[in-house]
Amino acid sequence: MLRESFAPSPPLAPMRRIIHVDMDAFYASVEQRDRPELRGKPVAVGGSPASRGVVAAASYEARKYGVRSAIPMARAVRLCPRLEIVRPDFQKYRAVSQQVFAIFRDFTNSS
Repeated sequence: MLRESFAPSPPLAPMRRIIHVDMDAFYASVEQRDRPELRGKPVAVGGSPASRGVVAAASYEARKYGVRSAIPMARAVRLCPRLEIVRPDFQKYRAVSQQVFAIFRDFTNSS
C-alpha cells in the first residue's frame, strides 16, 4: 500500500505595506477643509507678518508664488499680497493627525 505524506504548508508571511505620504501642506490643507472660503486660495498658516512670524505651512496655491514653510511671514506677504494668513490651531491638527494615522494603521502592519 502506497502512503503519501503531506507536510502542512508553512503559513504565509503577511504582506508588508509601506505608505509614503507627503504632508508638508497639512496644516493649510486642514484649514481649507474646515473653512470653505479658503479653498482655492493661497493660504499660509503661521504667525503675524508684523511680529516676525514664520510660515508653518503653505497651501499649494501659495506655493505657486514662492511661499514655503519656514520663511518669514512678511516675505510671504511680499511674494503673495493676497495671501490668507491663518493662526495655527495645533490641537485641531493633532486630532486630525490621529485620524490620519489610524487610517495608516488600518492598511499597514504597524501597531
